Amino acid sequence: MKVVDLFAGCGGMSLGFQKAGFDIQAAYELWEPAIKCYQNNFKHPIYQTDLRNIDLVVKHISQFAPDMIIGGPPCQDFSHAGKRNEGSNANLTIVFAEIITRVKPTWIVMENVDRAKHSGAYASAKGILNDAGYGLTERVLDASLCGVPQRRKRLFCVGCLGEIDNFLGGYLDFNLACKPMSIRECLGDELGIQYYYRHPRNYSRRAIFSIDEPAPTIRGVNRPVPKGYLGHPGDPIPVSSNIRPLTTLERARIQTFPASFIWTGSKTALEQIIGNAVPVELASFVANAINNYSQKPSKQLVASAD
Repeated sequence: MKVVDLFAGCGGMSLGFQKAGFDIQAAYELWEPAIKCYQNNFKHPIYQTDLRNIDLVVKHISQFAPDMIIGGPPCQDFSHAGKRNEGSNANLTIVFAEIITRVKPTWIVMENVDRAKHSGAYASAKGILNDAGYGLTERVLDASLCGVPQRRKRLFCVGCLGEIDNFLGGYLDFNLACKPMSIRECLGDELGIQYYYRHPRNYSRRAIFSIDEPAPTIRGVNRPVPKGYLGHPGDPIPVSSNIRPLTTLERARIQTFPASFIWTGSKTALEQIIGNAVPVELASFVANAINNYSQKPSKQLVASAD
């Protein structure tokens, strides 16, 4: 199945779908630091493009005749870390939907933060896609149940022309793990530590975590232990000089990028790129559900989606 990736970032979605056997034809992204990382790791082209230029973009994408378009429109306006208001970035969700309806691939996959499900922009995008004939399956997936050692909740909207809504629900639910994946289960002792520091949004939250549990959400910032941090009742051990934050590359591994993935750019840019990325194995989880639905239809699973 031929795929084009929009708002591709450094390629978490592309790599996840590629691992599941999909043929990524091209990617589109605006931010140059992310594009450079993408170029270092994929053979197909990535185009630096403002996707709001819909007429130009539709013409360019159409040359690839994609069976599927995937993408994660920028989510800062929806995110827990942001101001939680809808602005220009939220409108890119509508842009994504409008591009879809004009290119008309059979399949679509859109990823965003879980809060996006309650936004006006997302509701408008859904209406555009439904009106164009796409049946939509929506799921907020916890990455730690999808092969990722991280409690990261993300909204996926999977569409297929001519299908009913929630057509893929049973296939997604069927393959969820019974328990969250810990860092140790995924990476063994690769990190060389038992505990690490992750800067909390405020000091009412814990900041020290064990590798025998899933990591909290990998964000776009990575701060050292502040001198004023005195600990939290939820910390598994007291703060000490031995506790450190995860390195940039360790954060990438928790996002399930392979150790061979090539990262280039400033530390600040890389932290943001990695924090914004779709975890590779989470993308593969969704891609494999689509594979299963396409190749091995099951009345039992379809029924469980209702």
